[in-house]
Amino acid sequence: MKQEDIILLSTADWDNPFWTNKQHVAVQLAKRGNRVFYIDSLGLRRPSATSQDINKIYKKVKKAFQKPQQVKENLWVWSPIILPFQSKDFIRKFNFYVLNKWLDFWLKKLNFKKDILWTYNPLTVQLIGINSYKRLVYHCVDEIKAQPGMPSDILTKYEHELVKKSDIVFVTSSKLYETRKQWNQNTYYFPNVADYDHFSKALNPETSIPEDLLEIPKPRIGFIGALSSYKIDFKLLNYIAKNRPNWSIVLIGKIGEGDPRTNPKLLYECSNIYLLGPREYKVLPNYLKGFDVCILPNTLNEYTESMFPMKFFEYLSAGKPVVSVDLPAIKEFSDMVYIAKSYDDFIQKIEHAFYENEDIKIKRLEKAKKYTYESRTNKMMELIEQIDK
Repeated sequence: MKQEDIILLSTADWDNPFWTNKQHVAVQLAKRGNRVFYIDSLGLRRPSATSQDINKIYKKVKKAFQKPQQVKENLWVWSPIILPFQSKDFIRKFNFYVLNKWLDFWLKKLNFKKDILWTYNPLTVQLIGINSYKRLVYHCVDEIKAQPGMPSDILTKYEHELVKKSDIVFVTSSKLYETRKQWNQNTYYFPNVADYDHFSKALNPETSIPEDLLEIPKPRIGFIGALSSYKIDFKLLNYIAKNRPNWSIVLIGKIGEGDPRTNPKLLYECSNIYLLGPREYKVLPNYLKGFDVCILPNTLNEYTESMFPMKFFEYLSAGKPVVSVDLPAIKEFSDMVYIAKSYDDFIQKIEHAFYENEDIKIKRLEKAKKYTYESRTNKMMELIEQIDK
Protein backbone atom coordinates (compact mmCIF):
# COMPACT_ATOMS: atom_id res chain seq x y z
CA MET A 1 0.00 0.00 0.00
CA LYS A 2 1.61 3.20 -1.24
CA GLN A 3 1.82 6.06 1.29
CA GLU A 4 1.27 9.58 0.01
CA ASP A 5 1.14 13.17 1.17
CA ILE A 6 -2.41 14.38 0.52
CA ILE A 7 -3.63 17.97 0.61
CA LEU A 8 -7.40 17.84 1.13
CA LEU A 9 -9.34 20.98 0.23
CA SER A 10 -12.62 20.72 2.11
CA THR A 11 -15.93 22.58 2.03
CA ALA A 12 -16.57 21.80 5.71
CA ASP A 13 -14.66 22.90 8.79
CA TRP A 14 -12.97 20.10 10.68
CA ASP A 15 -14.59 21.07 13.98
CA ASN A 16 -18.14 21.15 12.61
CA PRO A 17 -20.07 18.80 14.94
CA PHE A 18 -21.92 17.27 11.96
CA TRP A 19 -19.22 15.35 10.16
CA THR A 20 -19.57 14.82 6.43
CA ASN A 21 -17.61 12.98 3.75
CA LYS A 22 -14.67 15.34 4.11
CA GLN A 23 -13.76 14.62 7.72
CA HIS A 24 -14.43 10.89 7.45
CA VAL A 25 -12.38 10.53 4.26
CA ALA A 26 -9.50 12.48 5.81
CA VAL A 27 -9.48 10.11 8.79
CA GLN A 28 -9.51 7.03 6.57
CA LEU A 29 -6.71 8.37 4.36
CA ALA A 30 -4.61 9.05 7.47
CA LYS A 31 -5.35 5.57 8.88
CA ARG A 32 -3.89 4.07 5.71
CA GLY A 33 -0.55 5.71 6.56
CA ASN A 34 -0.90 8.74 4.31
CA ARG A 35 -0.11 12.17 5.70
CA VAL A 36 -3.13 14.44 5.29
CA PHE A 37 -3.17 18.25 5.30
CA TYR A 38 -6.84 19.19 5.76
CA ILE A 39 -7.85 22.71 4.68
CA ASP A 40 -11.04 24.01 6.30
CA SER A 41 -13.87 25.47 4.21
CA LEU A 42 -12.88 28.63 2.36
CA GLY A 43 -16.49 29.73 1.97
CA LEU A 44 -18.36 29.72 -1.33
CA ARG A 45 -21.62 31.37 -0.38
CA ARG A 46 -21.74 35.15 -0.02
CA PRO A 47 -22.07 35.88 3.73
CA SER A 48 -25.29 37.45 4.97
CA ALA A 49 -25.91 39.88 7.82
CA THR A 50 -27.48 37.15 9.98
CA SER A 51 -26.11 36.41 13.45
CA GLN A 52 -25.22 32.91 12.29
CA ASP A 53 -22.94 34.17 9.50
CA ILE A 54 -21.43 36.92 11.67
CA ASN A 55 -20.55 34.31 14.29
CA LYS A 56 -18.95 32.12 11.60
CA ILE A 57 -16.82 35.02 10.37
CA TYR A 58 -15.67 35.77 13.93
CA LYS A 59 -14.58 32.15 14.45
CA LYS A 60 -12.84 32.12 11.06
CA VAL A 61 -10.81 35.21 11.87
CA LYS A 62 -9.76 33.75 15.24
CA LYS A 63 -8.58 30.49 13.66
CA ALA A 64 -6.83 32.26 10.77
CA PHE A 65 -3.99 33.33 13.06
CA GLN A 66 -3.24 29.78 14.22
CA LYS A 67 -0.69 27.47 12.67
CA PRO A 68 -1.88 24.09 11.32
CA GLN A 69 -2.99 21.85 14.19
CA GLN A 70 -2.25 18.13 14.35
CA VAL A 71 -5.59 16.57 15.33
CA LYS A 72 -4.79 12.88 14.79
CA GLU A 73 -1.88 10.74 13.77
CA ASN A 74 -0.87 11.74 10.20
CA LEU A 75 -3.55 14.45 10.08
CA TRP A 76 -3.15 18.25 10.28
CA VAL A 77 -5.88 20.89 9.99
CA TRP A 78 -5.34 24.43 8.70
CA SER A 79 -7.95 27.21 8.75
CA PRO A 80 -6.96 29.97 6.32
CA ILE A 81 -9.15 32.95 5.66
CA ILE A 82 -9.81 34.50 2.26
CA LEU A 83 -11.96 37.36 1.06
CA PRO A 84 -15.62 36.49 0.37
CA PHE A 85 -17.55 37.60 -2.73
CA GLN A 86 -15.99 34.94 -4.99
CA SER A 87 -18.00 36.21 -7.96
CA LYS A 88 -15.49 39.07 -8.34
CA ASP A 89 -12.52 38.22 -10.59
CA PHE A 90 -10.03 40.53 -8.83
CA ILE A 91 -10.96 39.05 -5.44
CA ARG A 92 -10.36 35.51 -6.72
CA LYS A 93 -6.94 36.56 -8.04
CA PHE A 94 -6.02 38.15 -4.71
CA ASN A 95 -7.20 35.05 -2.82
CA PHE A 96 -5.22 32.78 -5.15
CA TYR A 97 -1.98 34.67 -4.52
CA VAL A 98 -2.33 34.92 -0.73
CA LEU A 99 -3.69 31.39 -0.20
CA ASN A 100 -0.95 29.69 -2.24
CA LYS A 101 1.83 31.69 -0.57
CA TRP A 102 0.69 30.58 2.87
CA LEU A 103 -0.11 27.03 1.75
CA ASP A 104 3.37 26.57 0.29
CA PHE A 105 4.87 27.99 3.48
CA TRP A 106 3.09 25.52 5.76
CA LEU A 107 3.61 22.53 3.46
CA LYS A 108 7.33 23.27 3.41
CA LYS A 109 7.35 23.71 7.19
CA LEU A 110 5.75 20.28 7.66
CA ASN A 111 7.81 18.65 4.87
CA PHE A 112 4.70 17.81 2.86
CA LYS A 113 5.19 16.72 -0.74
CA LYS A 114 2.54 17.63 -3.32
CA ASP A 115 1.59 14.05 -4.16
CA ILE A 116 -2.19 14.41 -4.30
CA LEU A 117 -4.59 17.36 -4.19
CA TRP A 118 -7.93 15.87 -3.09
CA THR A 119 -10.62 18.51 -3.40
CA TYR A 120 -14.32 19.00 -2.66
CA ASN A 121 -14.34 22.64 -3.75
CA PRO A 122 -15.73 23.33 -7.25
CA LEU A 123 -13.72 26.59 -7.39
CA THR A 124 -10.39 24.80 -6.87
CA VAL A 125 -8.80 25.91 -10.14
CA GLN A 126 -9.31 29.51 -9.03
CA LEU A 127 -7.92 28.91 -5.54
CA ILE A 128 -5.00 26.47 -5.79
CA GLY A 129 -2.13 26.11 -8.25
CA ILE A 130 -3.21 22.65 -9.35
CA ASN A 131 -0.32 22.09 -11.79
CA SER A 132 2.18 21.77 -8.95
CA TYR A 133 0.54 18.52 -7.74
CA LYS A 134 1.30 15.10 -9.14
CA ARG A 135 -2.37 14.06 -9.16
CA LEU A 136 -5.67 15.88 -8.88
CA VAL A 137 -8.69 14.12 -7.33
CA TYR A 138 -12.13 15.74 -7.33
CA HIS A 139 -14.66 14.21 -4.94
CA CYS A 140 -18.03 15.66 -6.00
CA VAL A 141 -20.55 14.98 -3.23
CA ASP A 142 -23.23 17.62 -3.88
CA GLU A 143 -24.66 19.90 -6.55
CA ILE A 144 -23.22 22.85 -4.63
CA LYS A 145 -24.35 25.47 -7.13
CA ALA A 146 -27.98 24.59 -6.27
CA GLN A 147 -27.54 25.65 -2.65
CA PRO A 148 -29.00 29.03 -1.64
CA GLY A 149 -26.74 32.06 -2.07
CA MET A 150 -24.13 30.35 -4.23
CA PRO A 151 -22.52 32.11 -7.23
CA SER A 152 -23.96 29.49 -9.58
CA ASP A 153 -22.60 30.87 -12.87
CA ILE A 154 -19.04 31.04 -11.54
CA LEU A 155 -19.29 27.59 -9.93
CA THR A 156 -20.63 26.02 -13.12
CA LYS A 157 -17.82 27.48 -15.22
CA TYR A 158 -14.93 26.55 -12.97
CA GLU A 159 -16.28 23.19 -11.82
CA HIS A 160 -16.44 22.19 -15.49
CA GLU A 161 -12.77 23.12 -15.80
CA LEU A 162 -11.91 21.27 -12.59
CA VAL A 163 -13.61 18.06 -13.72
CA LYS A 164 -11.85 18.14 -17.10
CA LYS A 165 -8.44 18.71 -15.51
CA SER A 166 -8.82 16.11 -12.75
CA ASP A 167 -6.96 12.83 -13.03
CA ILE A 168 -9.93 11.10 -11.45
CA VAL A 169 -13.41 12.15 -10.31
CA PHE A 170 -15.53 10.48 -7.64
CA VAL A 171 -19.26 11.21 -7.30
CA THR A 172 -21.87 10.19 -4.71
CA SER A 173 -25.05 9.92 -6.78
CA SER A 174 -26.13 8.58 -10.15
CA LYS A 175 -27.26 12.07 -11.22
CA LEU A 176 -23.81 13.54 -10.50
CA TYR A 177 -22.30 10.60 -12.38
CA GLU A 178 -24.41 11.29 -15.49
CA THR A 179 -23.29 14.91 -15.71
CA ARG A 180 -19.62 14.67 -14.65
CA LYS A 181 -18.96 11.58 -16.78
CA GLN A 182 -19.68 13.72 -19.84
CA TRP A 183 -16.77 15.99 -18.90
CA ASN A 184 -14.31 13.33 -17.72
CA GLN A 185 -14.44 9.65 -18.65
CA ASN A 186 -12.37 8.80 -15.57
CA THR A 187 -15.41 9.36 -13.32
CA TYR A 188 -16.55 6.76 -10.76
CA TYR A 189 -19.70 6.46 -8.68
CA PHE A 190 -19.50 5.59 -4.98
CA PRO A 191 -22.60 6.40 -2.87
CA ASN A 192 -22.37 7.98 0.54
CA VAL A 193 -21.57 5.49 3.26
CA ALA A 194 -21.52 5.33 7.08
CA ASP A 195 -19.36 4.52 10.07
CA TYR A 196 -21.01 1.16 10.73
CA ASP A 197 -19.05 0.42 13.91
CA HIS A 198 -20.20 3.70 15.41
CA PHE A 199 -23.88 3.70 14.46
CA SER A 200 -24.44 -0.01 15.14
CA LYS A 201 -23.85 0.84 18.81
CA ALA A 202 -27.57 1.64 18.79
CA LEU A 203 -28.11 -2.13 18.85
CA ASN A 204 -25.99 -2.73 21.96
CA PRO A 205 -27.97 -3.52 25.15
CA GLU A 206 -25.61 -1.29 27.16
CA THR A 207 -26.27 1.76 24.96
CA SER A 208 -28.56 4.05 26.96
CA ILE A 209 -31.30 6.25 25.52
CA PRO A 210 -30.78 9.91 26.57
CA GLU A 211 -33.11 11.31 29.23
CA ASP A 212 -34.44 14.12 27.04
CA LEU A 213 -35.57 11.56 24.47
CA LEU A 214 -37.09 9.22 27.04
CA GLU A 215 -39.32 12.09 28.20
CA ILE A 216 -40.87 12.28 24.71
CA PRO A 217 -43.88 9.96 24.20
CA LYS A 218 -43.66 7.00 21.81
CA PRO A 219 -43.93 6.29 18.96
CA ARG A 220 -40.96 8.48 18.05
CA ILE A 221 -40.37 9.35 14.41
CA GLY A 222 -36.82 10.63 14.16
CA PHE A 223 -34.58 12.66 11.87
CA ILE A 224 -30.95 13.67 12.38
CA GLY A 225 -29.33 16.31 10.18
CA ALA A 226 -29.34 19.92 9.02
CA LEU A 227 -32.78 21.52 9.29
CA SER A 228 -32.60 23.85 6.29
CA SER A 229 -35.55 24.62 4.07
CA TYR A 230 -33.72 23.85 0.82
CA LYS A 231 -33.09 20.32 2.12
CA ILE A 232 -36.03 19.50 4.39
CA ASP A 233 -39.75 19.69 3.57
CA PHE A 234 -41.17 21.51 6.61
CA LYS A 235 -44.68 21.27 5.14
CA LEU A 236 -44.40 17.48 5.13
CA LEU A 237 -43.31 17.39 8.78
CA ASN A 238 -46.14 19.75 9.70
CA TYR A 239 -48.63 17.57 7.78
CA ILE A 240 -47.50 14.38 9.53
CA ALA A 241 -47.63 16.01 12.97
CA LYS A 242 -51.14 17.43 12.46
CA ASN A 243 -52.58 14.24 10.97
CA ARG A 244 -51.04 11.97 13.61
CA PRO A 245 -51.12 14.02 16.84
CA ASN A 246 -50.32 10.90 18.89
CA TRP A 247 -46.94 10.55 17.13
CA SER A 248 -43.83 12.39 18.27
CA ILE A 249 -41.67 13.89 15.50
CA VAL A 250 -38.14 14.26 16.91
CA LEU A 251 -35.69 16.45 14.99
CA ILE A 252 -32.01 16.58 15.92
CA GLY A 253 -29.96 19.18 14.13
CA LYS A 254 -29.21 22.83 13.65
CA ILE A 255 -31.91 25.03 12.11
CA GLY A 256 -30.65 26.94 9.08
CA GLU A 257 -27.36 25.08 8.57
CA GLY A 258 -26.13 26.24 5.14
CA ASP A 259 -29.16 28.53 4.78
CA PRO A 260 -29.43 31.10 7.61
CA ARG A 261 -32.68 32.50 6.15
CA THR A 262 -34.55 29.26 6.90
CA ASN A 263 -37.94 29.91 8.53
CA PRO A 264 -38.93 27.12 10.98
CA LYS A 265 -42.42 28.56 11.69
CA LEU A 266 -44.19 25.40 10.43
CA LEU A 267 -42.24 23.27 12.89
CA TYR A 268 -43.09 25.43 15.90
CA GLU A 269 -46.81 25.24 15.08
CA CYS A 270 -47.03 21.61 16.23
CA SER A 271 -46.72 20.59 19.87
CA ASN A 272 -45.74 17.05 18.85
CA ILE A 273 -42.69 18.21 16.87
CA TYR A 274 -39.69 18.21 19.19
CA LEU A 275 -36.68 20.28 18.16
CA LEU A 276 -33.79 19.03 20.26
CA GLY A 277 -31.06 21.02 18.50
CA PRO A 278 -27.65 19.61 17.53
CA ARG A 279 -26.15 16.69 19.43
CA GLU A 280 -22.56 15.46 19.54
CA TYR A 281 -21.62 12.81 17.00
CA LYS A 282 -20.60 10.36 19.72
CA VAL A 283 -24.13 10.23 21.20
CA LEU A 284 -26.11 9.91 17.95
CA PRO A 285 -26.37 6.09 18.29
CA ASN A 286 -27.96 6.64 21.71
CA TYR A 287 -30.67 8.82 20.16
CA LEU A 288 -31.17 6.46 17.24
CA LYS A 289 -31.79 3.63 19.68
CA GLY A 290 -34.80 5.55 20.99
CA PHE A 291 -36.37 6.14 17.56
CA ASP A 292 -39.07 3.77 16.32
CA VAL A 293 -38.78 4.87 12.68
CA CYS A 294 -36.21 7.11 10.97
CA ILE A 295 -37.22 9.45 8.17
CA LEU A 296 -35.74 11.29 5.18
CA PRO A 297 -38.29 14.12 4.72
CA ASN A 298 -36.39 15.96 2.02
CA THR A 299 -37.63 18.69 -0.27
CA LEU A 300 -37.52 17.56 -3.91
CA ASN A 301 -35.50 20.08 -5.90
CA GLU A 302 -32.35 20.43 -8.00
CA TYR A 303 -30.09 20.04 -4.97
CA THR A 304 -31.69 16.91 -3.50
CA GLU A 305 -32.09 15.37 -6.98
CA SER A 306 -28.29 15.00 -7.02
CA MET A 307 -27.90 14.18 -3.32
CA PHE A 308 -27.31 10.83 -1.67
CA PRO A 309 -28.44 11.34 1.95
CA MET A 310 -25.61 10.57 4.38
CA LYS A 311 -28.16 9.55 6.99
CA PHE A 312 -29.41 6.61 4.91
CA PHE A 313 -26.66 4.13 5.79
CA GLU A 314 -26.33 5.57 9.29
CA TYR A 315 -29.97 4.70 9.90
CA LEU A 316 -29.48 1.24 8.40
CA SER A 317 -26.40 0.66 10.56
CA ALA A 318 -28.54 1.38 13.62
CA GLY A 319 -31.02 -1.28 12.47
CA LYS A 320 -33.86 1.20 12.02
CA PRO A 321 -36.62 1.15 9.40
CA VAL A 322 -36.36 4.14 7.05
CA VAL A 323 -39.15 6.04 5.33
CA SER A 324 -38.14 8.49 2.61
CA VAL A 325 -39.51 10.79 -0.03
CA ASP A 326 -38.85 9.67 -3.59
CA LEU A 327 -35.17 10.63 -3.84
CA PRO A 328 -33.53 9.46 -7.10
CA ALA A 329 -30.31 8.39 -5.35
CA ILE A 330 -31.88 5.78 -3.08
CA LYS A 331 -34.04 4.02 -5.66
CA GLU A 332 -31.33 1.40 -6.17
CA PHE A 333 -31.82 0.48 -2.49
CA SER A 334 -35.62 0.34 -2.66
CA ASP A 335 -35.66 -3.04 -0.93
CA MET A 336 -34.07 -1.41 2.14
CA VAL A 337 -36.28 1.67 2.46
CA TYR A 338 -39.96 2.60 2.32
CA ILE A 339 -40.29 5.19 -0.47
CA ALA A 340 -43.34 7.46 -0.30
CA LYS A 341 -44.91 9.16 -3.32
CA SER A 342 -47.10 11.66 -1.44
CA TYR A 343 -47.70 13.13 2.02
CA ASP A 344 -50.44 10.61 2.80
CA ASP A 345 -48.31 7.78 1.46
CA PHE A 346 -45.48 8.92 3.76
CA ILE A 347 -47.76 8.50 6.78
CA GLN A 348 -48.91 5.07 5.56
CA LYS A 349 -45.32 3.95 5.03
CA ILE A 350 -44.44 4.97 8.60
CA GLU A 351 -47.39 2.95 9.91
CA HIS A 352 -46.22 -0.04 7.90
CA ALA A 353 -42.66 0.36 9.23
CA PHE A 354 -43.90 0.06 12.82
CA TYR A 355 -44.82 -3.58 12.24
CA GLU A 356 -42.11 -4.93 9.93
CA ASN A 357 -40.54 -8.32 10.68
CA GLU A 358 -37.08 -9.06 12.06
CA ASP A 359 -35.82 -10.52 8.76
CA ILE A 360 -35.87 -7.11 7.09
CA LYS A 361 -33.82 -5.63 9.93
CA ILE A 362 -31.16 -8.32 9.49
CA LYS A 363 -30.99 -7.65 5.74
CA ARG A 364 -30.55 -3.92 6.38
CA LEU A 365 -27.63 -4.56 8.73
CA GLU A 366 -25.95 -6.88 6.24
CA LYS A 367 -26.28 -4.25 3.54
CA ALA A 368 -24.95 -1.48 5.80
CA LYS A 369 -21.82 -3.51 6.63
CA LYS A 370 -20.82 -3.33 2.96
CA TYR A 371 -21.05 0.48 2.77
CA THR A 372 -18.41 1.84 5.13
CA TYR A 373 -15.86 4.66 4.87
CA GLU A 374 -13.02 2.19 5.16
CA SER A 375 -14.16 -0.04 2.29
CA ARG A 376 -15.02 2.91 0.03
CA THR A 377 -11.72 4.71 0.67
CA ASN A 378 -9.78 1.52 -0.07
CA LYS A 379 -11.55 1.19 -3.43
CA MET A 380 -10.90 4.84 -4.24
CA MET A 381 -7.19 4.58 -3.44
CA GLU A 382 -6.88 1.46 -5.59
CA LEU A 383 -8.23 3.44 -8.55
CA ILE A 384 -5.92 6.38 -7.81
CA GLU A 385 -2.89 4.11 -7.64
CA GLN A 386 -3.75 2.73 -11.08
CA ILE A 387 -3.29 6.22 -12.57
CA ASP A 388 0.48 5.77 -12.33
CA LYS A 389 0.49 2.37 -14.04
